[in-house]
Amino acid sequence: MPIDIENDDIKTALKKLQSRENILHKLETISRLGSWEIDLKTKESTCSDMSYEIYGIPKGTPVNLELFFSVLLPEYKKNVQTLFQNAIQSGEHISYQCQVIHTSGKCIDVLISGQVVYDEELKASKLLGTTQDITKQVATKTQAQELSHVMQYSSNEIYIISAETLKYLYVNQGACDALGYNESELLKMHVKNINPKLTDKEILKIRSFLEHQDYILNRTLHKCQDSSTYYVQSYLHKITYQNAPAYVLFDTDVSEIIQLELQYKKQAKVLEYIHDSVISTDKNGLITNWNKGSTTLFEYSEEEIVGKSIAEIYDTDNKYTFEELFIILNTQGNLDIEAYMLKQNSPRIICDLSLSVSRDENDSVDGYIGYIQDITAQKKTEKLLKQQTELLQKQAHYDILTGLPNRALFKDRLSQAIISSKRNNAKFALFFIDLDQFKQINDSLGHHIGDEVLIQAAKRLNSVIREEDTLARLGGDEFTIILKDLQSMQSTSMVAKKIVDIMKEPIQIRTHSLYVTASIGISIYPQNATSDDNLIKFADVAMYKAKDAGRNNFQFYSADMTSQAFEGIVLESSLCLAIKEEQFLVYYQPQYDTKTDKIIGMEALVRWNHPTMGLIPPLNFIPLAEETGLIIEIDRLVMSIAMKQFSLWYKQGFNPGVLSLNLAMKQLNEENFLTILLDTMKTIAFKTEWLELEVTEGQVMKNPESSILKLNQIHDLGIEIAIDDFGTGYSSLSYLKKLPLDKIKIDCAFIKDIPEDEDDMAITKAIIALGKSLNLKLIAEGVETQEQKNFLMQNGCELVQGYLYSPPLPAEEIQKVLQN
Repeated sequence: MPIDIENDDIKTALKKLQSRENILHKLETISRLGSWEIDLKTKESTCSDMSYEIYGIPKGTPVNLELFFSVLLPEYKKNVQTLFQNAIQSGEHISYQCQVIHTSGKCIDVLISGQVVYDEELKASKLLGTTQDITKQVATKTQAQELSHVMQYSSNEIYIISAETLKYLYVNQGACDALGYNESELLKMHVKNINPKLTDKEILKIRSFLEHQDYILNRTLHKCQDSSTYYVQSYLHKITYQNAPAYVLFDTDVSEIIQLELQYKKQAKVLEYIHDSVISTDKNGLITNWNKGSTTLFEYSEEEIVGKSIAEIYDTDNKYTFEELFIILNTQGNLDIEAYMLKQNSPRIICDLSLSVSRDENDSVDGYIGYIQDITAQKKTEKLLKQQTELLQKQAHYDILTGLPNRALFKDRLSQAIISSKRNNAKFALFFIDLDQFKQINDSLGHHIGDEVLIQAAKRLNSVIREEDTLARLGGDEFTIILKDLQSMQSTSMVAKKIVDIMKEPIQIRTHSLYVTASIGISIYPQNATSDDNLIKFADVAMYKAKDAGRNNFQFYSADMTSQAFEGIVLESSLCLAIKEEQFLVYYQPQYDTKTDKIIGMEALVRWNHPTMGLIPPLNFIPLAEETGLIIEIDRLVMSIAMKQFSLWYKQGFNPGVLSLNLAMKQLNEENFLTILLDTMKTIAFKTEWLELEVTEGQVMKNPESSILKLNQIHDLGIEIAIDDFGTGYSSLSYLKKLPLDKIKIDCAFIKDIPEDEDDMAITKAIIALGKSLNLKLIAEGVETQEQKNFLMQNGCELVQGYLYSPPLPAEEIQKVLQN
């Protein structure tokens, strides 16, 4: 927002300047563009944060021209010095691409731009400029050039043709060499110029085929400049080229293959008429020739069948009727299919049919020829072989005892996890698990009992992990788990702790109560290793650390990671103590009516006042509280503190409006939640009309039916219900209209980039329109600027919450606001 010199006071002007500076800083970060200023008199320089980051120089380091020139690669130094001198003398804008040495030792590409600024005496006083890190752009351009070179000089013929005109837009050198034309000649041609057998009808057929899928593979004939021809195998794929639909073709000369196939067919045809059934019909399907092989196969003599329709031996359950087969044959000349055929006195059989068209001297269809083989036994054998193959595949990749993936499949899954995590810049954990005391059970009670223990252990381990994770048995009492999409070290330790806890429960095998614990070693990709062998080795090493530490525990590969993993457990213990000692504070963020700028309510927000660490923000402990279930007790504590404070304010004559409390689904699902809520309100003398409960969209939709039932019970008491973070979850409108809602809270994710982001503006308008159509109140959170407020008011959302009016404040600060 521009500064109004006449109307803005200093505070407002400074705020606007700060806002503009923040925006410029964000723009520099996004574009990797750093700015700098050189005093031509002192030779000293001033750089933005991004400039320091680009060069790898610590922020605040004094910078001068000598330091700048020192990081240039030697081959650029003289040119840049000359360029700077020319810029100082001429005053012209300069722009130069070069390479510098980052403090990390890497060589990076930069684009330097600058211009001289003159003082009042028209003397060059400063050189202002920017440095942009263009390493990625340069690398992308280089890669594109390399790929273009590979395509151009590929031995295959590569063409790009316009989908509309079917004219050539690109041909590589391989195409020119094969056809005998130069590039300019081919770029003037239509695809039919070199494909003599390509008819308009065939083109329509190909276009129709490509409407349903992106590519097609076929054979076609190419005609060279010297009129010679050759066959090619053509792979055609739909693409966009030069902003228009196009096809790319990769053609390979298969003339020799075609010749071999023709020779093979001739040889096979001789054998066809010696063996098996050969039948010919007229163009109406009446049998005209019937060999001895046909009599043997179908049990009809030649006298019995000749002159009758082929339908006598062709089953009606086939994919095509015989009339449809003739139509297909008339179009393409030949056809190979499998079909059910009928014998005279026996069950139907499965046959392999090789069909072709017979033509007269005028090239008109006068009949059909069929070569028929009984493959019923072969099909039975294939089915049996398939079943055996599937069984062997399972035995090759799965442990027979537990049904879990075996070592071979585990190694494959681990390799896939590495590839996937590398591509998505993700982490995963590898657990190496060894059962303690298992050898003693095997030795004392026998392998049959040991096997039962392994089966039960596998079931317990499987119950802890998610569907997308992999549990495998390597052999003996060793198991592994690939825990994918690792979010935090704490979540990994939580899973490990669950395994330790579940494994130490007694296993009942017949009359024996057996105690088997687990020692677990954990390695992390990519922190510990990026290869499968090292990940396994490091997890194995960590498992032995667990053994050395007394068994029945888990260890991360490094001591540092072990301590980090235990931070979550320490934090959980600290949370329990914080609840017991009531270390939590409640902050209140006012909600305003923009028409009157009056407070209409407040949202209660929790803060943890740790005795040694000070105020801990919610993001650092709420996720763990939700994961462990401690959120229920924290929410109860916040509810009690906030209700007491609101009741006190009303007694003192203030009007704080409606108290908005966040309601976790775990708390709502507690059987005694309503009882506790009503008892608390009664004890504090807190009225139901003072209360609004906020539920998040994502949590409600996890179990919408149950949520609707319980929220209706709350709503019937006169307590308002608001849906928080609206638009960020996976809501269903059919459920949304069933919820007893009074208010929709528009998430700050859609507000923060207004008015710059048109998509966010459109989404916000849609949410407002939806809320109004459902007769719901609307409030927008995260409102920080006047422009955002104006936009919301113009579109019918008059209730807001955000830093434009007030940040979350403790009760004593809020009371001052209420007094004004």
